[in-house]
Amino acid sequence: MSNFEFRVKHVCKQSGARVGEFVTPHGVIETPVFMPVGTQATVKGIKPEELKDLKAQIILSNTYHLFLRPGDEIVKKAGGLHKFMNWDRPILTDSGGFQVFSLSDLRKVSDEGVMFRSHLSGEKFFITPEKCMEIQNNLGSDIIMAFDECTKAGATYQQAKSACERTTKWLKRCYDAQKNENQMLFPIIQGNMFKDLREKSLNEVVPYAKCGIAIGGLSVGEPKEVMYEILDFLKPKYPENMPRYLMGVGSPDCFIEAVARGVDMMDCVLPTRIARNGTALTKKGKMIVRNAKYKDDFSPIEEDCDCYACKNFSRAYIRHLINADEMLGAQLLSIHNLRFLTKLTEDIKKAIYEDRLLDFKDEFLKEFKW
Repeated sequence: MSNFEFRVKHVCKQSGARVGEFVTPHGVIETPVFMPVGTQATVKGIKPEELKDLKAQIILSNTYHLFLRPGDEIVKKAGGLHKFMNWDRPILTDSGGFQVFSLSDLRKVSDEGVMFRSHLSGEKFFITPEKCMEIQNNLGSDIIMAFDECTKAGATYQQAKSACERTTKWLKRCYDAQKNENQMLFPIIQGNMFKDLREKSLNEVVPYAKCGIAIGGLSVGEPKEVMYEILDFLKPKYPENMPRYLMGVGSPDCFIEAVARGVDMMDCVLPTRIARNGTALTKKGKMIVRNAKYKDDFSPIEEDCDCYACKNFSRAYIRHLINADEMLGAQLLSIHNLRFLTKLTEDIKKAIYEDRLLDFKDEFLKEFKW
């Protein structure tokens, strides 16, 4: 597919991490990249021009939620997600599989697809791999995800094996149904915490990976050390000529650890979710701004941060907004947290170019306490 291309620009001699360029129909993404999550066609509280100021290159939206509301046909009539939400840079949509499978009391899985009830209305829907491709085609995102079955931490070997097998079967059907050359289908590696299943899944999905592959089923409740062990195991086995996307992971410590293990793309709702709870990301870890200790602290969230919030407002003011339940407080903290992660990616790229990512990682994690 000539509309997509991935080029490795530099490989860190110290870590094997890489800086790359991922060409898409809506622009070039420089990797490693953190993708803000716009679940319902908006990053909560952040306007598109603010996202650009924060150096966001690509955002993620959710197939499940947009299918239910406003409906993928409405988005198609609007000209696709890019026009609907006025975002002219790349968009990735997940398959909705994780959301469907998290509705454990509301869904029934079979080899044909998934029957589930809407968490909004209780209405019944049946999603097949083919229907998942149709919805994402209507949404018009640049990068689309295969329909997969995700298992939780603690799943038995047989449960993980069954989900792997179903994921591969569904991938074949997704691949056959996906014909839009302006969309790149990412297969998803599953296998839970079992290394042999991870390797089996990787080998089975690689033939369907044309310019991108995803790692699913991590950060689902397992200790971080277990996630890192799985990423270490997979690192030498990926195809070299395509981006690797670790799904749903984005805390600063996990981000840098994953990049050091060969990951190129990550997303997470964390920066905006904790912002709405009055928490900021800083180089030393989480700052709970709503706490009383900041009521007369007139310094910015972080002294050397170049975001709009830090350049214009104090901890005391933002604390006041949060405790007064003013929406601007959550917006300012969201701006800061997203910029913290995009700035971290800039620092990571610099360290990769300088062949010192492991040194940078050690320095960062020595200060950062989660």
